[in-house]
Amino acid sequence: QVQLVESGGGLVQAGGSLRLSCAASGSIFSINSMGWYRQAPGKQRELVGAISSGGSTNYADSVKGRFTISRDNAKNTVYLQIDSLKPEDTAVYYCNVVTTGKFGLMYNYWGQGTQVTVSS
Repeated sequence: QVQLVESGGGLVQAGGSLRLSCAASGSIFSINSMGWYRQAPGKQRELVGAISSGGSTNYADSVKGRFTISRDNAKNTVYLQIDSLKPEDTAVYYCNVVTTGKFGLMYNYWGQGTQVTVSS
């Protein structure tokens, strides 16, 4: 079983920056992709961005140019660098990891969420 531990959230002013971390541990055979989602009050959880095992990334249009996803394979960790924060970025941010486990089956795991609050 895989567990994801997130950190790095907090309260910042508009225009500030945060760096979120998500470390995966447990029974990991291989990681197919790692990504970040967020859920704001009254909204559905949405994809912020993701990074594949090969290093390719994709982002939601709303965060392109401001958010950067990176990974450290040795640490099984994915990061989300958030710059030029806007009030509309306020949400709970969730780490998501897709792994390949026993028998080649893929599994989907979620972090506990970390709150990002941006004041205007």
